[in-house]
Amino acid sequence: MPSSQRRTGADACPGALDVHRAADGGLARVRVPGGWLRADQLHRLADLAVDLGDGALELTSRANLQLRGLAEGAEVELGAELAAIGLLPSRTHEKVRNIMASPLGPGDLVAELDAAVCAESDLAALPGRFLFALDSGAGDVAWSGADLAALPVGDRVALLIGGIDHGVRVAPDQVVPAMVACAKAFLQVRGEQWRIVELPDPGVIAATLSDYVATLADTAATLVDTAATLSDTAARLVDTAATLSDSAATSANSLGQAGPLSGLRGPGIAVTAERVMPGTPPTGGPIGPVVFADGGLGVGAAVPLGRLTADQARALGDVVITPWRGVVVRGELPEIGLITDPTAAGIGVTACAGRPHCHKALADVRAAALAVSVPGRAVHWAGCARRCGRPAGDVLDVVATTDGYLVDGRAIPGERVTEAVAQGRQD
Repeated sequence: MPSSQRRTGADACPGALDVHRAADGGLARVRVPGGWLRADQLHRLADLAVDLGDGALELTSRANLQLRGLAEGAEVELGAELAAIGLLPSRTHEKVRNIMASPLGPGDLVAELDAAVCAESDLAALPGRFLFALDSGAGDVAWSGADLAALPVGDRVALLIGGIDHGVRVAPDQVVPAMVACAKAFLQVRGEQWRIVELPDPGVIAATLSDYVATLADTAATLVDTAATLSDTAARLVDTAATLSDSAATSANSLGQAGPLSGLRGPGIAVTAERVMPGTPPTGGPIGPVVFADGGLGVGAAVPLGRLTADQARALGDVVITPWRGVVVRGELPEIGLITDPTAAGIGVTACAGRPHCHKALADVRAAALAVSVPGRAVHWAGCARRCGRPAGDVLDVVATTDGYLVDGRAIPGERVTEAVAQGRQD
């Protein structure tokens, strides 16, 4: 989308309570910060998919989950159930808890950022498409189109704003406050834009932080001057207060030596000339044996077309949902039909709901996607030009039209699309 594009109409991004009415019923999107799900949460979601929806859980390109086929009003029961298992901590902020994280990373900041966002009443006004990303340093989510991304650089953390490094560097313990401050700044300067990249000048967010840092520097300088004055005064008092008790004299000497700034912590935020070279967002997540940041062993797997059946979900324990419509588990992965071979044809294949699930779709793109048995380049099948669910990165673009498909912009008759996509995946 071109930068500075102005939106028309309200943000219709679905949530768990504010569902989208699709051709096959209600569509509810459940935010899963960092993609982390306990086994009990996943199993209850599987039950809800059967009881309220079409029996499956859809994985999204932001590591969230969706339930489809909901009856009118089913979102009331769904919301209550989600709250009971800790997946709906805030009704006012439920659509803005969009937090991606490196699936093999420590994830220590995910809960902190989630809590901080929910604690700020102003941030409930963020558009449902606004995205935070916490990268472990692997570079796997930092460049995936997040509005605000944290990427460790040495002993500091680069704060990427609108996908660009503006030189903002923060201490590790200041990542969450800095991201919250930037999100607030976006709300102050936005018009009808939903994303930072759509602002006429996304750098205005970094400029706001720069002004903040300059103000802190001025304040610190003033405090230093004040400290020097107090120190001089304390020294004079110590010299002339011969009649004071020993304890009072000791206190005065302590004031003169240490100064009132001795325990003051800096803001941990700076705007520098340093820049990180932009990375390329990966088009696939962890597949096969993996090692977590803490040294633990596990397995990564792709979920065919991002649809996890209720039985598959119930067979899993604690999981991390990945932004590539896959899962990562610790230990062994049960044999339940997930893809663990990185050379398999199903790796990197995604699709929107298509017909008959979506009113706007022009083809059954899921069925078409499954007909291609050639591995290779990542490919996304879209039932219309909106390209819902398209992942970031270098992806073969397949879009249904009224008279066939567009494959990377080239018109292809419907009967030849399987061949064209197979060739495109190999090119």
